[in-house]
Amino acid sequence: MSYVVDFTTVSAVGLESSPVADALAGLRANEARYFHNKYDIDFTTEPASGTDTLAWVTRILADERGIVVSSLALEVAEPPVPGIRWAYVFYESGLAINVLYELADGGKHAVGFKLSDGMEVPDELGAFKFARQKSKLAGTIRGSFFVIKGEY
Repeated sequence: MSYVVDFTTVSAVGLESSPVADALAGLRANEARYFHNKYDIDFTTEPASGTDTLAWVTRILADERGIVVSSLALEVAEPPVPGIRWAYVFYESGLAINVLYELADGGKHAVGFKLSDGMEVPDELGAFKFARQKSKLAGTIRGSFFVIKGEY
């Protein structure tokens, strides 16, 4: 069942099993606000299990950096932005991963990591440095990224 994320009234629907559910819900709402303001798109999530989105993100992480996320994937989203495949995975630990993949030749290809307030840096991401960002919806977000070199 899909869920249109409301960034005015933050809800942990679909994220209840996370130990940082409220912070992860705030992080998800922060992303929803971005897509609403920038593209006038509703940010809609669905359960992650068995989706092509989860498989695609998992493959990129493994192929590019040998990263295997140990946490359970709860939800995925693929906002319909023209010319971009933009995928999100929200994990039970409070981790949110997004893949930005511009479809035009020479376009940007990157993976972004965001850590919810209150979660530790997962072992599989220990090599990354995280910058801090304040958000009214999500508290303090710690983020990092890497550039994708392969074709997906």
